[in-house]
Amino acid sequence: MKKAGLIILFITIIINGFSQNISAESQTEKKEANKANENETTQVTIGNDKVRFEESDSTYDLKIGNRGLSLLESLEGPRFSFKKYSEADEWDNNDNDRFHYRRADRFRGHWTAIEFGFNNYLTSDNSFSVPSDIDYMSLNSGKSASFNLNFSQLNIGFTRHIGLVTGLGLNWNNYKFDGNNSIIKGNNGVIEELDPGTNLKKSKLATIYLHLPVLLEIQIPVDNHCLNIAAGPIGAVKLGSHTKMVYETGSKVKSYKDFSLNMLRYGGTARVGYGNFQIYGTYYVTPLFQSGKGPGGYDLYPFEVGIAFTFND
Repeated sequence: MKKAGLIILFITIIINGFSQNISAESQTEKKEANKANENETTQVTIGNDKVRFEESDSTYDLKIGNRGLSLLESLEGPRFSFKKYSEADEWDNNDNDRFHYRRADRFRGHWTAIEFGFNNYLTSDNSFSVPSDIDYMSLNSGKSASFNLNFSQLNIGFTRHIGLVTGLGLNWNNYKFDGNNSIIKGNNGVIEELDPGTNLKKSKLATIYLHLPVLLEIQIPVDNHCLNIAAGPIGAVKLGSHTKMVYETGSKVKSYKDFSLNMLRYGGTARVGYGNFQIYGTYYVTPLFQSGKGPGGYDLYPFEVGIAFTFND
């Protein structure tokens, strides 16, 4: 089997076999190629040990992050084995386990997480109370819940405890109406009240956004964990929206429309936590609805507060 083909196969398998967070440092990344003559071994390291490839006789080892794949050529055909390396380990040249990894001195932010919170919106004069002529937009604050799944993260470290954090996440918001009503997109796209004609058990507007923050995070070591404080801008793009009405009989009606919601929005977010636990808040300076198409022509500015459980401490 040709070496080039093995390397390509190698990379394909490890990408499909593992998923991992990407970590990037502000230090200048370098490429090193070292050849050890005594064992005719070729080693290639890229970017402060982020990616390493080692070839020796009929053995090929590829390591990306703290995941690895070994390939052994034999008369019976190629044999593959996957590896996971401890974050506390260091690289060495031990023949029994060539790849050891050290990440204890690298900056790691706190974005990937599961978040639970409550959402609402403010009027342009920062009031929770909506004008009386759009009273149908009043929310049941205790039942207007949000859920976020932040699933990818990129770290850019300035020091071990200070750096930038960005990534992607999914943001679900549920705006539970307090009155016996829903909303509809009326003439010229302006949001209006929808009278269901009968009593409802509950009614809501639901949205889902893909959001991306750029956070400056500072970590203060305390015992075996860190007190982490982060803040920065956040942007989001709408993926979907719908209203839902549940009648007293138990029947449900959903309406999947855009409801003149802004496709793009941006704002600010801040969070403070210890270890894997955080408290966060997000406020968008972009109105929930498009300009001039909000209920009664008013602008409503969404926000949410809640708790987060991070994955990477």
